[in-house]
Amino acid sequence: MQAIDLTNKIALVTGAGRGIGRAIATTLHAAGADVYAVSRTEADLVDLQNTLGPRLTPWVYDVTSDEFLAAVNATAKLDILVNNAGANRPEPFVDVSTENLDFILDLNVRSMFRTAQAAARVMLKTGGRDGGAIIHMSSQMGHVGSPNRSVYCMTKHAIEGLTKAMAVELAPHKVRVNSVAPTFIETPMTKPMLDDPTFRNFVHEMIPMKMIGQPEDVANAVLYLASDASRMVTGHSLLVDGGWTAQ
Repeated sequence: MQAIDLTNKIALVTGAGRGIGRAIATTLHAAGADVYAVSRTEADLVDLQNTLGPRLTPWVYDVTSDEFLAAVNATAKLDILVNNAGANRPEPFVDVSTENLDFILDLNVRSMFRTAQAAARVMLKTGGRDGGAIIHMSSQMGHVGSPNRSVYCMTKHAIEGLTKAMAVELAPHKVRVNSVAPTFIETPMTKPMLDDPTFRNFVHEMIPMKMIGQPEDVANAVLYLASDASRMVTGHSLLVDGGWTAQ
């Protein structure tokens, strides 16, 4: 297989300031794509642009806002969407507050749905033979359950369902829709959890490959799904979990 080339492709990556999103933006950019990188934190995007150069355009938006959706709708061309922004607030099921429930549902489901809807409209309006690629960031928790993650698991199962439904509906327009489902990856968000030796050992023991994933592991899966190398792949969830869910 030839090296993946995304030259002349326009990609939009949400949650691009740090961690997995930053690695995805960097990887797509390295493959030749022009990247719109979205984050609420301007300093993170400025640093990313200084690192990658002018083909990286910073978008300082809250992905739950109408202003962000308006910006997506106004985009002249869009080939790739990586719907990556999300969050988790682990709590025992019986203690989940309405505030946390609403926050996680809004960010992990509602905003991902609305972002994908806006991006798909652009792809359908401007798409030609190549259509487009939409990649939702799911989780291994979209396939299994786990203590203290009832809301997060619920939202990621929802994203897996959305992926399949969108894939079927958009397939005639050559817009492919897939998800990437990582295990625990070392990022600024997971660092406090993985710094706990007991939790880190639990994760390590649950992964048959006995490895803690890195952001680049997820970014490479996204690159494959964004490229023509996966031109017959749609409605699929690509697990990057070291075998966690195979047990």
